[in-house]
Amino acid sequence: MRAAKGLLLVLLIVGAAGLSVWRGWIAVPAQWNPWAALDVNAAPNFLTRYKLMRLRDDPQLCDKALSSSGLRVTRQADSPDATCPLTNTLRIQGGEVALSSSFLASCPLAVAFALFERHALQPASQAVYGQAVTRVDHLGSFACRNMYNRENGARSQHAGANALDIAGFRLADGRAISVLKDWPKDNQDARFLRQVRDGACDMFSVVLSPDYNAAHRNHFHLDVGPWWVCR
Repeated sequence: MRAAKGLLLVLLIVGAAGLSVWRGWIAVPAQWNPWAALDVNAAPNFLTRYKLMRLRDDPQLCDKALSSSGLRVTRQADSPDATCPLTNTLRIQGGEVALSSSFLASCPLAVAFALFERHALQPASQAVYGQAVTRVDHLGSFACRNMYNRENGARSQHAGANALDIAGFRLADGRAISVLKDWPKDNQDARFLRQVRDGACDMFSVVLSPDYNAAHRNHFHLDVGPWWVCR
């Protein structure tokens, strides 16, 4: 009984604190406020995935997050009657880092990509090579299909433009880093790729590398779906 009362008291305190933050009665830094807009310049923390989730159905909140991202984006018309419907979707055309081609992205994927570039990709490149990544080479994002292209089964996160497959990177000195060619090696390129994979796990829900299975031997799968996997 005493333990139950103690738990109830803790829940009441937590609830009161949450209400106070939500109402603005207690001021906390934006990065620690669950209801504050996501700031791409702030380092990811345990609230990042929740804040990304909030962007899914809120175009205005999405635009606010993207305003500090540096990405060039174009809003796409919703397609609610399509086989794989898309809403609150953008075409990402690049930013400070070029892309091998533009890609479609749900708002959470777009903002997660901006976080990834700023807080995982470039720091890893500077740490390993002392220079910036200037281009991301990818294999695409939106594809109206089931997982692993199976005839039956669950829809892939690609079907909702919630996933991006990255095949490699180009450095400022022109060097190309390939997931397929460089992941198996024991050198700085392989070390860089592993740092990128590990850093991506701070902002994406699922990060799959060649360590996961043979289907991912040539790319990193990054998505903002409901499951958490980093491998």
